[in-house]
Amino acid sequence: MMFDVSSFVTESAQKMKDEIDDVAIIACSGGVDSTVAAVIANQAIGNLLHCVYVDTGLMRKNETEEIQEMLADHGLNLTTVFAEDRYFEALDGVTEPEEKRKIIGELFIRIFEEEQAKVGAKYLVQGTIAPDWIESGGGVRDTIKSHHNVGGLPEDMTLEVVEPLRDLYKDEVRELARYLKIRVAERQPFPGPGLAVRCLGPLTKERVHVVREACAIVEEELEKAAEEGKMDIPWQYFAALLPVRSVGVHGDVRAYGETVVVRAVQSMDGMSARYSTIPHDVLAKISTRITNTVKGAVNRVVYDITHKPPGTIEWE
Repeated sequence: MMFDVSSFVTESAQKMKDEIDDVAIIACSGGVDSTVAAVIANQAIGNLLHCVYVDTGLMRKNETEEIQEMLADHGLNLTTVFAEDRYFEALDGVTEPEEKRKIIGELFIRIFEEEQAKVGAKYLVQGTIAPDWIESGGGVRDTIKSHHNVGGLPEDMTLEVVEPLRDLYKDEVRELARYLKIRVAERQPFPGPGLAVRCLGPLTKERVHVVREACAIVEEELEKAAEEGKMDIPWQYFAALLPVRSVGVHGDVRAYGETVVVRAVQSMDGMSARYSTIPHDVLAKISTRITNTVKGAVNRVVYDITHKPPGTIEWE
């Protein structure tokens, strides 16, 4: 049976209009699920909807500006919380991956609670989709589906949860996004904790800056190579910064710098993946651009040729 996008939007908006009679809040990440949920909710309840976007300082290059612009295009009532300093302070000296995720998730909930209190929200709209609650054993009622897929909602949070997309799969949500003319329809997956999981070892503003630049270069060069017909665009592609220092040459001097690993994979659903075949001239260009852009910080660029399994797609 074909998925009828226009009647889904109409029915879903009507259902929310009937259900929501007071202020509602949604965490917008710029991802496709939360954006589609926000646009439909906005059609239903307009000014009663408050969208909150948290800039953690761990976003991709120009991402905050792009998200603000995209949500403004759809007439959404958006509050951006610039929380970079709070995040780096909370993450100071933390290197263990699970601990990083936990701190990022908990701080996100705290900030979201502050915003909820400011607007006096009674309803929480979430972009939960079917795989979210199937994978988590049906317990999605307990999670804020932000771009973090973070931990549980606080016990005393008395919001009524509204989930317009909960019976849909990713391809259906992408269809809705195209129908609603949302620019992120084809956006590649981005992990909730943002660049924190691509910056192995200590998180400092300097190291996150390096991985942000490296990711932008990988995205630009692979998209360009795909456009020129040199390769297929991978399902996911990025760079990660490793806390591995090796000797290099800077000018005429021996210098120690860190290592960037480039990762690109083909996959249907993220459950398993094969590394992408990238032409050597494209890899060479990526390497040169990265080492020239973050001079001194990185002196080695490597390409990860591991499938999933045994490796995961992200490094952390």
